[in-house]
Amino acid sequence: MNSIEKICSQKGVRLTDQRKLVAEVMSDAKDHPDVDELHKRVTKIDPKVSVATVYRTVKLFEEAGIIEKHDFKSGKARYERAPEEHHDHLIDVNSGEIIEFVNEEIEKLQENVAKKLGYKLVDHRLELYGTKIKK
Repeated sequence: MNSIEKICSQKGVRLTDQRKLVAEVMSDAKDHPDVDELHKRVTKIDPKVSVATVYRTVKLFEEAGIIEKHDFKSGKARYERAPEEHHDHLIDVNSGEIIEFVNEEIEKLQENVAKKLGYKLVDHRLELYGTKIKK
């Protein structure tokens, strides 16, 4: 897997020391952090990094196609490294947990729907929202 820093280098995105730190924290993220959470993680390493720097860096990475922005109906933009392979998301509306998944049946169904409507599917994003089933 490529680190965000390596992808930045490949895409010609110049990295200052503070941008490198944001890239490192994003690369290590196993979740979909918002800017405030990223800032909290970055300032544990370097307290001098401002939240404005994190916002600008995230915007730069997003515009370069290095990371993806998600809303997930939480009111805060959340981010993940641009995936190498497509996946969808299931969001637990109670806990906020985000589960990534791939389902070939859903993928084929979406393509068939587009085809029946006279389109070739070029991109899509699927977000499912739910609550855990009590056993």
